[in-house]
Amino acid sequence: MKLYYSPGACSLAPHIVLHESGLPFSLERVDLETHKTETGADYYGINPKGYVPTLELDNGERLTEGPVITQYISDKAGNTELMPAAGSQARYRVMEWQCYLNSEVHQSFAPLFDPTFDAASKAIFISRLQKKFGWVSAQLRGKQYLTGNSFTAADAYLFVLSGWAPYLKFELPNTEELQGYLQRIAARPAVQKAMKTEGLHWLA
Repeated sequence: MKLYYSPGACSLAPHIVLHESGLPFSLERVDLETHKTETGADYYGINPKGYVPTLELDNGERLTEGPVITQYISDKAGNTELMPAAGSQARYRVMEWQCYLNSEVHQSFAPLFDPTFDAASKAIFISRLQKKFGWVSAQLRGKQYLTGNSFTAADAYLFVLSGWAPYLKFELPNTEELQGYLQRIAARPAVQKAMKTEGLHWLA
């Protein structure tokens, strides 16, 4: 398999999950400004949506959308900690978190990366994100990870999204549980390996 990624983007989540899975894979970096890959290919020809991640399968088919890609990787590896067994309540809980992170948290970050939004508009979205992260932090009380004691694909996603706040230089107040959780995840060998490959350093 080949993962098309951009350093620090949401593609970091499937990158982490690939390392957690133990499956063999390769990487190809994408410049999201020029939409060229590191080999000079037109990325729109690979993924017409123009954004990462894209996972190219062994048979040449391609999957897009991070939560779907991490689900595929986990299932292919047969790793029921990363993604619990189909039909189980535990799986629905992980998918519930994946949907929330994708629709409520990830999308709330979009205006903060958009230069056409002014400071006042961005402040509104920052305030919303702070409330969302505060709620997420409260859900972590008494837990090692989002759904209990096992690291799942949803934890990889939350870790990546949480890292965007210090990158964009805004604080996440009232998130003590979240901060401890992020430190636990940052210490995982798969996370460290993925971040090192992408040239990233976790910002506390």
